[in-house]
Amino acid sequence: MLRPYTPGRFPMFIGHYALGLAAKRIAPQTSLGTLFAAPTLADLLWPVFLLLGWERVSPVGGTNPFLRLAFDAYPISHSLLTLIGWGVLLALLYRVRTGYARGALVVGLLVVSHWLLDFVTHVPDMPLYPGGPKVGLGLWNSVPGTLLVEGSMFVAGLALYVTTTRPRDGVGRYGLWALVLLLAGSYVASLFAPPPSSVRALAVFASLFGWLFVVWAGWADRHRESVA
Repeated sequence: MLRPYTPGRFPMFIGHYALGLAAKRIAPQTSLGTLFAAPTLADLLWPVFLLLGWERVSPVGGTNPFLRLAFDAYPISHSLLTLIGWGVLLALLYRVRTGYARGALVVGLLVVSHWLLDFVTHVPDMPLYPGGPKVGLGLWNSVPGTLLVEGSMFVAGLALYVTTTRPRDGVGRYGLWALVLLLAGSYVASLFAPPPSSVRALAVFASLFGWLFVVWAGWADRHRESVA
């Protein structure tokens, strides 16, 4: 019998957040919350589509912590074609709301970057378009390789962010490092987690934690300022 599913125990590619952190260097006027939401938009949409029955995933066994889910179908949230469409839509909405052209371009590219990073890590289950061929280089087959790549990306992204911004108060300082610890802790916890007890539990907790990281990032970033 599967053990109860617990918060923080869901598959997460921390490299997506690394790109969000690094992108602050290119688009300093864009909130870190937005820069977190853009590269993880696919994973924010995916739980909703799971609950609606539009996409499918199956918990599986095995010793590899990165291969405990079989992504049976997620063409709307994760195909290259639809992510290009989601990226264009989010970029346009951001441009209309803020008028910040550079930020809009970065936001759109970050949305599409999700597919590129997943293409590197996933086994061949990443669709090019709904109903089209599925591809993937399978970095997840190597646990040490995955940890090295993801860890290096996260450290590099964090270094770019902290050298691009500085805290204006205690919230900006300690709020950021608390977020970093939460992200790292959730990632480590996912390595030792059993498969989820149900797809519904997976979707609910993935959605809650995904949005928690976005909101927390935006909150901490509001208490920091760009370094000229």
